[in-house]
Amino acid sequence: MFEIQIKSNIFAQSKQKCAVMEKSLIGYIENALKKYWDLEALTDYNGSTLQYKDVARKIEKLHILMAEGGVEKGDKIAICGRNSSHWGVSFLATITYGAVAVPILHEFTPEIVHNIVNHSDAKFMFVGDAVWPTLDAEQMPALQGIILVNDFSLLVSRSEKLTYAREHLNEMFGRKYPKNFRVEHIQYERETTPDQLAIINYTSGSTGLSKGVMLPFRALRSNIDFAFEALDMKAGSHVVSMLPMAHMYGMAFEFLYEFIRGCHVYFLTRVPSPKIIFQAFADIKPHLVVAVPLIIEKIIKKSVLPKLQTPTMKILLKVPIINDKIKASVRQKVIDAFGGRFYEVVVGGAAFNQDVEKFLRMIEFPYTVGYGMTECAPLICYEDWKNFKMASCGKAVPRMEVKVLSPDPENIVGEIVCRGENVMLGYYKNEEATREALDAEGWLHTGDLGVIDAEGNLTIKGRSKNMLLSASGQNIYPEEIEDKLNNLNYVSESIIIQKDEKLVALIHPDYDEMAANDIVSDEDIDKLMKENIDELNTMIPNYSKITRYILMKDEFEKTPKKSIKRFLYQDFGE
Repeated sequence: MFEIQIKSNIFAQSKQKCAVMEKSLIGYIENALKKYWDLEALTDYNGSTLQYKDVARKIEKLHILMAEGGVEKGDKIAICGRNSSHWGVSFLATITYGAVAVPILHEFTPEIVHNIVNHSDAKFMFVGDAVWPTLDAEQMPALQGIILVNDFSLLVSRSEKLTYAREHLNEMFGRKYPKNFRVEHIQYERETTPDQLAIINYTSGSTGLSKGVMLPFRALRSNIDFAFEALDMKAGSHVVSMLPMAHMYGMAFEFLYEFIRGCHVYFLTRVPSPKIIFQAFADIKPHLVVAVPLIIEKIIKKSVLPKLQTPTMKILLKVPIINDKIKASVRQKVIDAFGGRFYEVVVGGAAFNQDVEKFLRMIEFPYTVGYGMTECAPLICYEDWKNFKMASCGKAVPRMEVKVLSPDPENIVGEIVCRGENVMLGYYKNEEATREALDAEGWLHTGDLGVIDAEGNLTIKGRSKNMLLSASGQNIYPEEIEDKLNNLNYVSESIIIQKDEKLVALIHPDYDEMAANDIVSDEDIDKLMKENIDELNTMIPNYSKITRYILMKDEFEKTPKKSIKRFLYQDFGE
């Protein structure tokens, strides 16, 4: 089988690689605390702020509780709650102690949280106030202690030493540092090997049940090194943390890199609706914006595109001089909406709507689309916005290789595989799944399908598990059909499924927009959706035409990356 294989520019290759491997993630964190001691580090938006020295003190106090609670090096510590300064402190305290962090999405059901805590063998847990009332400590019998993230109070203790330590924590801290806690007191034990386990991250995939991804220090460190190499952030730069830190995309590029770099991270601490996000952008003025497509698409489709689709505006856009001025004006308005001083918007986590991307390219908006997965902590591909090829997701990042398994990788779709420093160790307590994902040569089989050009630009076509086969044998990529359908009038989101060799569209309409235009009757809604399907079928090949549709009253259930959990809907309508 012929393959195009792209190796990233690993700067002077082996020599540079050895230099990278000598670095320590724990060392990065320790140096940041020392170097930026008096700078602002973590802020709960519209709440309190912690300087780096405050973070260091809190880490030390949590280390005392962990030690007194019987936590040993290599033990697992679960963290479950909304993003916040104290969530970040809990994570930093965990890995600098030498324990393994188990971040858990706060939106998981109580049953899933219980299962993850138990499956991961967690000995300690930090939990948010919104999550705790739903949980049952008796369902997590191995936990020695449960601590409330908000104020680090002790919710559950199964150890007298831990109870005593929490009640006398300030006294114990004072005895340990009688002349005040200072910079020179920060000294953490480094990771012993690059393959030492740092995080077990339980995915909530769009195609099935969660698996515990074992991420070593080398994978985290390689992602951080990439950020130092590719992103223009400085000490004191601002970033808004919107994505869940229980997911590696948000963890790596909205928190961990920025903290190590000396930046100031603002946590929204609540559901990041477009209204809240844009108010935060206006107040904080971030220097980098990291987002999933859903957020960008909602803002562009609802707030920007309608203003450009009026008859007058369409005429003006055809006049060259006026066209340039309009595009420049629109570009500036969109930039201002994101705070006005960012270098670029990095979009990742799911497929990007093509019409929205075409619009952003038309106005020369500084955006780029990356590609990654939890199993790579998370990054696989990226390209700076100035060199980014539209509709692609960049090129292999440093210390990673990417190839497409296909007889003609530039033209025929094949599975995307990758290997390198970012790749996981495997799945926790699941050797069968690990063997399926990692082959004997170390290639991670992503399950994604795509093509790759001669320059190494990767373009994703869909998931291999999502690919459908027509009655006449053609491959159908439902994501491509959904992308077109989602751009039609009053369509909020959709899924294409196959029933009896025929394609069916599940559609969640934009009920709010329809109501705003006095479209409320079932007959009118049904008429509009039928017109949409008729129009869609003129855009796609005969073998992939939609035969019927089903209206969905509620939004589709989604993963942390805001990808639809497709597996929940494959048997819908039977």
